Amino acid sequence: MLEACVLATILCGFFGIILKKNLVMKIVSMDVMSTGVIAYYVVIASREGLFTPIISSVKNVAYADPVPQAVILTGIVIGFSIQSLMLVGVMKLARDNPTLESNEIEKNNMP
Repeated sequence: MLEACVLATILCGFFGIILKKNLVMKIVSMDVMSTGVIAYYVVIASREGLFTPIISSVKNVAYADPVPQAVILTGIVIGFSIQSLMLVGVMKLARDNPTLESNEIEKNNMP
């Protein structure tokens, strides 16, 4: 059930990118989709019976692999930097265009 909710989040973000015409809404949809992908990765990586790799007195137990955690953290940082870069680009577009609708921007910039 949790996997279905996460996949629905990814699909909501994907359809938001395709169907929305406002550039800010497209960026928000990309962020929703990115959050869904990260949540899906966490759901798949988490399994019962695995322990965190912390030094303890318990011996001979199955430890969770710390590499997926590092990959997720890196993905979050990269997603945040891409989102901020896209927002700066939209701010520069907003200086020249009265609207942020992609159709209107294309009409205004056609020769």
